[in-house]
Amino acid sequence: AGNIAFNLQLLGGEGKPMATVGEDFGPYAQWLDQHGIARDALREVAGTYTAQAYITTDQDDNQITAFHPGAMNHAHEIKVSDFAGVTLGMVSPDGRQGMIEHAEQFVEADIPFIFDPGQGMPMFDGDDLNRFARQATWLAFNDYEAKLMQERTGKSPAQLAREVEAVFVTRGGQGSTIYTAGREIEIPLAPARQLVDPTGCGDAYRGGLLYGLQNDMDWDITGRIASLMGSIKIEHAGTQNHALSRADFNARFHETFGISLT
Repeated sequence: AGNIAFNLQLLGGEGKPMATVGEDFGPYAQWLDQHGIARDALREVAGTYTAQAYITTDQDDNQITAFHPGAMNHAHEIKVSDFAGVTLGMVSPDGRQGMIEHAEQFVEADIPFIFDPGQGMPMFDGDDLNRFARQATWLAFNDYEAKLMQERTGKSPAQLAREVEAVFVTRGGQGSTIYTAGREIEIPLAPARQLVDPTGCGDAYRGGLLYGLQNDMDWDITGRIASLMGSIKIEHAGTQNHALSRADFNARFHETFGISLT
């Protein structure tokens, strides 16, 4: 949630991460404050550590992740209805019960949302995933997750797109595809100036998606914003160490795609 909100903030959007954190959260709370990211939807759980992921990446960008959920297992204790003014949501990897309940709460509140299961997908069987697809407005996967979704539900991204407004599938160095209304929109890769660290690129891409959705942009522009955010992120080590002004982003967008953003 923090990575996605950070990237959305870079673009000039506003995101509110909703999550449970542990007693070790203090330094990251200061980081969020320094970057103007709201944390009133973050709840500290006594006697726990904040969820921690340790990711080992090789030169081919293969990754092995060691993960401790900690406070994340209490995610269901926060409710969407606890916060006013929510117009768009995202259900990303979290505690299993939290993901289930938050999807239900978005539906009850008539708030459109992206279902983005990510590393949480192995927690759900085909029935669970089909239910999420019926509830969601949009679906987001990387290519591996899209294959796993198809194995468990029997539905390809194109078939899933008949149930939602759009399905987003990222394909690493091959760009990404948006399946919507019977179309497959190919989004080109935005070339990176250097390849440093792929960790967090998917979150940067999702920050771009949310920005496009918040501003009612068409799919071609939304996808390209997301693509460029992912490429900017891969040029830096860590998930929140990249920075740029909106003017710089617009200039690079035009340089990359030959399109001017207003």
